[in-house]
Amino acid sequence: MDILHEFHEAAYDPYGYAHALKDQGKKIVGYFCSYTPEEIIYAAGLHPMRLFGSKTDIHMAERHLQSYSCSLVRGAMADVLAGRLSFLDGTVFPHTCDSIQRLSDIWRLNTNLGFFADVVLPVKLNTQSARDYMVDVLNRFVHDIEKYFALKISDERLLGAIETYNTIRSNLLSIYELKAKNPSSIKGEDLYAIVRASMVMDRDELCVRLPEVLKGLHQKASAEKAVGKRLMLVGNICDHPDIYSIIEKSGGDVVWDDLCTGTRYFDGMIEVKDMQDPISAIAERYFTRQVCPAKHSSPTARGEHVVKQARLHDVDGVVFLQLKFCDPHSFDYPYIKEFLDGAGIPNMILESEDQLPPEGQLLTRFETFVHML
Repeated sequence: MDILHEFHEAAYDPYGYAHALKDQGKKIVGYFCSYTPEEIIYAAGLHPMRLFGSKTDIHMAERHLQSYSCSLVRGAMADVLAGRLSFLDGTVFPHTCDSIQRLSDIWRLNTNLGFFADVVLPVKLNTQSARDYMVDVLNRFVHDIEKYFALKISDERLLGAIETYNTIRSNLLSIYELKAKNPSSIKGEDLYAIVRASMVMDRDELCVRLPEVLKGLHQKASAEKAVGKRLMLVGNICDHPDIYSIIEKSGGDVVWDDLCTGTRYFDGMIEVKDMQDPISAIAERYFTRQVCPAKHSSPTARGEHVVKQARLHDVDGVVFLQLKFCDPHSFDYPYIKEFLDGAGIPNMILESEDQLPPEGQLLTRFETFVHML
């Protein structure tokens, strides 16, 4: 599909895309986590853009960060110090882990990229006080943006932003569901590019392009039954599109995921109920969407969710993508593995950093796992 070329360009050259937006007069606010309230940024007329960090030339960051910081944190720090993020008009740091919090401090002290905000949402998401606190944090974020950029974010603008993001999320979900139903409808690397680009591209453009992609996939979808083993990826971010093609070479097919750069990004619609203000509606989604290891709703929520999704999508096996030095997911892994083992779902773990192991080695590991299935 020719239209996928746009998604691949934005996914693999996000900084080039950002500079093109900048030339059009857009103001760009970078962020690091799917718990960033993008709707508020968008409603302010700003462009929210996820930052993934470089995979090379990160030596400048090593003077500021501990050696056990993950490659995402080190890569982002290297990018900003090297001037590769000069297009930014601001940056948002939600509280996700200690490394991101420390990056926030170092970023503030060593850069001058305009707007800066720590958006510290509650970690425990199962009390009314936490729900109230989340609304307060989001209202404060609105106030900070309004003050810095000298603008007003109206309820009408927020409702429009909610509609835009609901459109994006529903289309991404539909694309995923089509992939799960008919794995041959789209290659894994194309699915990866679509989701990653959705965190980079102009959101108004996305509302036009995603339905076109979905329509094209329905027209292309084959009635042939897929022969590959159905796999699910679980972990934090996936910054390696090659994983999808290597899995396909090994005889597997990624039909679902629980990734920060996957379903956790677009999970859950925002419902604006009668007499409910838009900020409360946005907070409600962040409060009820599937949690990541940096949040807590119940002692069994993560394990139950992963097992439920694996069964719902008829998954043969689960692959954990473990970003080295990611504490939340390192603590998460043994607990999720216990749930999967108890449910009789085979699983394996792949630890990676900014670079993947050699392709031959990785292919052998996946082939062994798929053969075992």
